[in-house]
Amino acid sequence: MSYPQQAPARRPGVVALATAVLLLMAVVAFAYAVAGLLVLGGTVDRFRSAATGAAATAEQVDGVVALLRASAVLSAVLSVLAALLLAGLAIGLGSGRPGARVATWVVCGLGLLCGCCALALLVGQRAAPLQLGDGDRATGELLGLVGDAYPSWWIPLNGGLSVGQALGYLVVATLLALPAANAWFRRRPSAPAAPPAFPPAPHQPPMTPYPPS
Repeated sequence: MSYPQQAPARRPGVVALATAVLLLMAVVAFAYAVAGLLVLGGTVDRFRSAATGAAATAEQVDGVVALLRASAVLSAVLSVLAALLLAGLAIGLGSGRPGARVATWVVCGLGLLCGCCALALLVGQRAAPLQLGDGDRATGELLGLVGDAYPSWWIPLNGGLSVGQALGYLVVATLLALPAANAWFRRRPSAPAAPPAFPPAPHQPPMTPYPPS
């Protein structure tokens, strides 16, 4: 009689490494959210100073400033949500839940796509600046000042994070597809202990009724 092969009770190294990568990405996402809010004040001040000599009205400058603040807050919120999601997936993987592995694959696919799109958008903006008509020349001038208002290390940091995000998701998805991870997530739960067996009662012959007197 053959018995099914039991998976090791200890968590494999590939699963532990995938969990560590997810936790590291969660920490980086949270740090990016904090950094984006910290550089917002200086970016707005530098933009207003540079926009003083531009051919734009005060309302246009205020509109771009509002756009800067809204985009920074939205980016920070999305980064915090991504950090919480990655941390939750890491906890689920460490617990050996098969649903967490499937959810991680889905998130890795979406994250890889978003990272590639963000990198392509960043490179495209640098290679081919936005072309506007004569009526929007002031707006185009203001948008050109926005990139210079950020710190010099901010744009390269975003590019590096996009590449690192894509590589991180690819590494996690590959580690979770290895045979050791398959055995870990497909392991059978331990069967509950059987109740103690009681000895059978001794057999007693049926009682024969006496005939009536």
